[in-house]
Amino acid sequence: MEENKPKKGFVNKALDFIEKKGNKLPDPAILFFSLMIGIWILSAFLSNITFDVIDPRSQAPIEVINLLSGSSLAAFLSNMVTTFTSFAPLGIVLVAMLGVGVAEHAGFINAGLKSMLSITPKALLTPMLILVAIVSHTATDAGYVLVIPLGGVIYYAAGRHPLSGIAAAFAGVSGGFSANFVPSGIDPLLQGFTQSAAQIINPVIELNPLNNWFFTSASTLLIVLIGWYITDKIVEPRLKSVTVKVTEEQPTMDRLLPKEKKAFWTACFVMILCLLALFLWSAPADSALRAESGDLAALSAPLMRSIVPLIFIIFLIPGVVYGLMAGTFTKSKDIIDSMTKSMSGMSYYIVMAFFCALFIDAFTKSNLGALLAIKGASGLKALALPPEITIVGIILLTAFVNLFIGSASAKWALLAPIMVPMLMQLGISPDLTQASYRVGDSVSNIVTPLMPYFPLVVVYCQKYVKSTGIGTLVSMMIPYSIAFMVLWTIFLLVYWALGIPLGLQATYEYITP
Repeated sequence: MEENKPKKGFVNKALDFIEKKGNKLPDPAILFFSLMIGIWILSAFLSNITFDVIDPRSQAPIEVINLLSGSSLAAFLSNMVTTFTSFAPLGIVLVAMLGVGVAEHAGFINAGLKSMLSITPKALLTPMLILVAIVSHTATDAGYVLVIPLGGVIYYAAGRHPLSGIAAAFAGVSGGFSANFVPSGIDPLLQGFTQSAAQIINPVIELNPLNNWFFTSASTLLIVLIGWYITDKIVEPRLKSVTVKVTEEQPTMDRLLPKEKKAFWTACFVMILCLLALFLWSAPADSALRAESGDLAALSAPLMRSIVPLIFIIFLIPGVVYGLMAGTFTKSKDIIDSMTKSMSGMSYYIVMAFFCALFIDAFTKSNLGALLAIKGASGLKALALPPEITIVGIILLTAFVNLFIGSASAKWALLAPIMVPMLMQLGISPDLTQASYRVGDSVSNIVTPLMPYFPLVVVYCQKYVKSTGIGTLVSMMIPYSIAFMVLWTIFLLVYWALGIPLGLQATYEYITP
């Protein structure tokens, strides 16, 4: 990023320094490869050390696995292909982008943006984008492949810097992961780990899956307001000197032709019909889209497991309808060509995903992540701090561990059996402990290059500014991360002090029965 001639303040100088140093890091693919080699070497060294740390998942001592042993290297080579092809973000991104690519190249998304921008005040563009990004959590990882790239497109079409739109959307999708007024599959998933951990102290305790819902709903407004200020007052002003040079055709804000308007509204009607058909299919109590318990929002429900294929279908069909009616598609090959163009833009991400998958697999199999999380939690417990400080400690510890272990459920599976019983003995309920974890889990997602979707966001940025690197994205996201951590933590403590309910059947204090 070029330096502005006017004198800069401390914040801008610090962010410029981070960007400059961060962009000197190797290409993300090389970074993941180097880290994988580092994990191999570290695992070989630590495998000779006996740790007295008990894994709460197996109740057995943690043992670091030597990834440089003959058997581990043989397993690495024999499983390399399946490690890559089973990397969850890869399939999610590629399948969703096939459908979205058709809608994009047909002109359907372009027409939708023009229609939306014509009725949305420019001043409210940022909060609206962040709100949509937060709500996208309901559809698991859909926000990463839909909302974040659309953030850049929307800002570019509105005459604003596209990287600030990507940053705002990324902050909402990932930094505000635990802020949502719409219940989603993550709620019962985390509650399950919390309840199991609480039953270590009280075998008959039961928690409501929506025991944090009131707090996460209220947090939505907080994240929107913070993200709005950071985007418009800090991030976008810093990008004024950064020249945008698009690498592919982008939407323009000229008026829709009568034929395009007719095609757009017909395609919207078709999309509504698709959503209505999905609703009618899922509504019956015995619907095949429901989990065995009858719940639609459970992660095991076929509906939740079909989100990405549904994105593919719900964008593909209206995209084809629009393309045929507007004349952008004149033959069937045009549809396939649009998918091909969409995939060609993902080639760089596929390469990065390969090395990312290998690194994450090595880090998981070595048990170094589990050792790091449990050691940190045990150290926090040993400090025996006052409850308020312990809550802050949980948030900070979770944010730190999140730099290395991206999965929200994997981290909580390790931390819950230590944190929940510990705080119950201090009189703090499992509901509050879980809320603290959810805050810490969200705030550092957007600043760690080790998060599986981080390289994808770099690719989105490079469509507008080819020189975008890890440092550029990290420097854009640090203000969001710091503001979210500080203000969200204060919000939780004030929420606690005022005694506002955290969620359904949730309490703040644990009283021994």
